[in-house]
Amino acid sequence: MSWQQYIDSSLVGSGHIDQAAIVSAAGDSVWATSAGFNVQPAELKAIVTILAAAENEKGDQTPVTTAQAEGIHVAGSRYVVARIDGRSIYARQGRTGICIAKTKQAFILAHHAETQVAGNASSTTEALADYLIKSGY
Repeated sequence: MSWQQYIDSSLVGSGHIDQAAIVSAAGDSVWATSAGFNVQPAELKAIVTILAAAENEKGDQTPVTTAQAEGIHVAGSRYVVARIDGRSIYARQGRTGICIAKTKQAFILAHHAETQVAGNASSTTEALADYLIKSGY
């Protein structure tokens, strides 16, 4: 399956997510994205920094605490962080939200609309991340 098929079938096709992207773990290349979901390079670098700090609990937690205090930006919008744990970030903007899940070589960035359930969006994103990890990605 191509990276775009994961976006179109597994994520958006689930009905629980309306936009998504799969990005290299370094945040330097977008492997696939939904049309119009334009995540900026600086936003990706910030996400990479937060995920790295979250995974290394004994290291500098400044990126995590800053994100919790100031939120994160995705595709030009600010989201209030609800939770950061290990490989995942969950954030909200009103009734919409973002779920980010890291794999070995990439991270999935999924957005849900206000008519979609946040828990279902998170479960769908985490399930794809688990599958990619088992597949070596």
